[in-house]
Amino acid sequence: MSAAANPVRGEADLRVNGEAVVLRPSFAALVAAEGELGSLFELVERAAAGRLSLAETVALFWHCVVDRPDWLTRAALGEAVAARGLAMATPPLRVLLGQILAGR
Repeated sequence: MSAAANPVRGEADLRVNGEAVVLRPSFAALVAAEGELGSLFELVERAAAGRLSLAETVALFWHCVVDRPDWLTRAALGEAVAARGLAMATPPLRVLLGQILAGR
């Protein structure tokens, strides 16, 4: 299990199956996310316009997971986000999108 998120590093916690998973928008993570999702600036624009899909949110989270536990699959992450709803996903998503815009 990962340590608690460090907000100074732009990290956010996400609860999956009762466990905290740390999300960190590192350069490598964001390059991987951009490779799958397209321009990160356009991703932020879609989010601001309320047009960010559940699949895009899960993909961004997936690429930003730090020290991915063996039990965590992308399907499990997606199911956890869908089961807990947008209310659970919004705070960590806001942190990641803020880091994309602000940089470090």
